Amino acid sequence: MTQNIPLAEILRPKTLDDYTGQGHLVGKGAILRQAIESGNIPSMIFWGPPGVGKTTLAFIISQMLKRPFFTLSAISSGVKDVRKVIADAKILVGGAILFIDEIHRFNKSQQDSLLGAVEKGIITLIGATTENPSFEVISPLLSRCQVYILQELNKDHLTGLLEKGKTELEAQSNLKIKIKENEALLRISGGDARKLYNALELIVNAESIKSNQIIINNENVQKVIQKNLVIYDKAGEMHYDIISAFIKSLRGSDPNASVYWLARMVEAGEDPKFIARRMLILASEDIGNANPTALVLAQSCFEAVKSIGYPECRIVLSQTAIYLASSAKSNASYMAIKNAQKLVARSGDLPVPLHIRNAPTSLMKDIGYGKAYKYAHDFENNFTESEFLPDKIKGEKFYEPGNNARENEMRKHLKKLWKDKYGY
Repeated sequence: MTQNIPLAEILRPKTLDDYTGQGHLVGKGAILRQAIESGNIPSMIFWGPPGVGKTTLAFIISQMLKRPFFTLSAISSGVKDVRKVIADAKILVGGAILFIDEIHRFNKSQQDSLLGAVEKGIITLIGATTENPSFEVISPLLSRCQVYILQELNKDHLTGLLEKGKTELEAQSNLKIKIKENEALLRISGGDARKLYNALELIVNAESIKSNQIIINNENVQKVIQKNLVIYDKAGEMHYDIISAFIKSLRGSDPNASVYWLARMVEAGEDPKFIARRMLILASEDIGNANPTALVLAQSCFEAVKSIGYPECRIVLSQTAIYLASSAKSNASYMAIKNAQKLVARSGDLPVPLHIRNAPTSLMKDIGYGKAYKYAHDFENNFTESEFLPDKIKGEKFYEPGNNARENEMRKHLKKLWKDKYGY
């Protein structure tokens, strides 16, 4: 069975009601849906992982508003292309929508070229990015755009897409498809709808050679995908698989695998700031206080990469990757803030205890703000036991030191200070 148009393109939604996921933005009564239905949308940036529908949502918006729709890819377009779109949009009544995929790859001058047209309403910009726009989009442009965060598709979303894909493939040919197991397909997709459709299409094409009664299970999915990985990755999603392999190798303390995946990215011309930023996050998330110097080195790496670029920055990236991979590991700081956020979500805004409130006025002092606060440096060893948490959550422990040399020392120190209070 062969197809000229990819399944993912055939099944691309045409309306918001057909659109999968992002209910917080485009569900009934949601903020973006209301803006679209009012016909008055701001320039915006869609930030989210690959395959969650950023391009599709931009197209649906243009269709609903009946506005001319221009699209550029930041990988292959430059200032000249932007200026041409703006010139074309100027002669259109009501302005046009310009969608820029991977807008984080536009440099400052390319982003600057958009400012005037966005400001005057000649174009309504919709940018799509997998990177944090705070880092990658210049402040003047970011201030003119509303940032919407698109979330990963969940298991229910992906299962529903699989059913749509199966139905479409059966309708196109004399095939009967049964999805007996879907775990491997869901895992391979990584939450990416396009990957999911590509994988399903590849499996069905491979299995249809043997029979028109196709049973899809985890075993044949693994076999076919591994054998045809390059074909399956035709839309370029390998980029995300390799950065994932790189980060997992660093986390797994394997400097050799880390440098191999780094070399793959360097040879492919990956943005070195993207690699350095990922290492900066890992230095805190996965190493943390087991080796605080890791964060300092990762930050220095990021600054160096911004200053020198390729080809020399590959050496700095390699040095940092090897150091991070070879370092002691701890995710205790990451887990501490995660646990604290969970409790905040459950308990709400508990009042700050009076004795640790700020008391800038005499009235505040009179009603007890700051009263009985004990200044730690007035006591031996710069410590005296006080209560710093709200009454309702006294004694809650969020930070559990990791089992490594540095954090074991921290555990001993905290135990000495707090005795049995937090169970250190």
